[in-house]
Amino acid sequence: MSKEMKKILVTGSVGQIGSELTMELRHRFGAENVIATGRKTAPSEKLKNSGPFHFIDVTKIESIEEIVKKYNIDTIFHMAAILSAVGEKNPQLCWDVNMNGTLNILELGLKYDMGRIIIPSSIAVWGRGVPLDNTPQETVLKPTTMYGVTKVCGELLCDYYVQRFGLDVRGLRYPGIISYETLPGGGTTDYAVAIYYEAVDKGKYTCFVREDTVLPMMYMPDCINATIQLAEADFSKLKHHSDFNVAAMSFNVKELADSIKKYIPDFEITYEPDYRQEIADSWPNSIDDSAAREEWGWNPEWDLDSMTKDMIEHLRERKNKGNLYL
Repeated sequence: MSKEMKKILVTGSVGQIGSELTMELRHRFGAENVIATGRKTAPSEKLKNSGPFHFIDVTKIESIEEIVKKYNIDTIFHMAAILSAVGEKNPQLCWDVNMNGTLNILELGLKYDMGRIIIPSSIAVWGRGVPLDNTPQETVLKPTTMYGVTKVCGELLCDYYVQRFGLDVRGLRYPGIISYETLPGGGTTDYAVAIYYEAVDKGKYTCFVREDTVLPMMYMPDCINATIQLAEADFSKLKHHSDFNVAAMSFNVKELADSIKKYIPDFEITYEPDYRQEIADSWPNSIDDSAAREEWGWNPEWDLDSMTKDMIEHLRERKNKGNLYL
């Protein structure tokens, strides 16, 4: 059985996923028990006012260790990372943050006998030679981006710490994540979020990938549920550890635009593919997540149209209040 989560540290808590994950963890486990951290970007008022927040640098182990000791941390959700598009512009920074940050977290996990560490991976682990449809759990990992390289290395490193030291480490391969709360932070799937903002704000959007580009996507509520559900699973029953495929929906950009047109009939979209098209083309169209479903009961709740309806409702509400781009 897994130990109880009592004092939780979230790195990268100002990011797209980390910000919403932190709020949900605080809701479930108590605000004072979830310590949010970030590197440079100031937290939103909502995040800052909801519980403890500290600035740290995950590439400096003493920076993390100070917080671990201060709060007697027993669980870490390591969300801090440099994403694919930003990583291609600065590969060395991507390696430093993603790899050295992960190694520091794992070493502290050993030193302080952590009960549980969650380190997400990504569909970016795949690349040339991967089956693009229903990509299996076990398949070739030959990524084409530095972000993908660090995620493959991260998965292997985490599994090594499980096998070599018995450390409780878990991870799941996120598809593209769509949310109305926090703008994305430089990933190749960012178009699937930006399109909603621009549709509500301007009624039109210029997409940086082709209309026939298909990628696996997930709505943020499903993403948060999957992350916490894996964290709460019985570790002894997991056959995989740091590389679970998780899926919810797959669609091309035209299908996404058509879904938006059901609620914004005059919406217009144009296409100007850039360097991110090549990255997108190296990633799967759909994912086989049967291992996650069998080992810890994963099951998504949202599809494209229900997500679109919810996204547009929330973004319209924000726009009416004058704070669409929080």
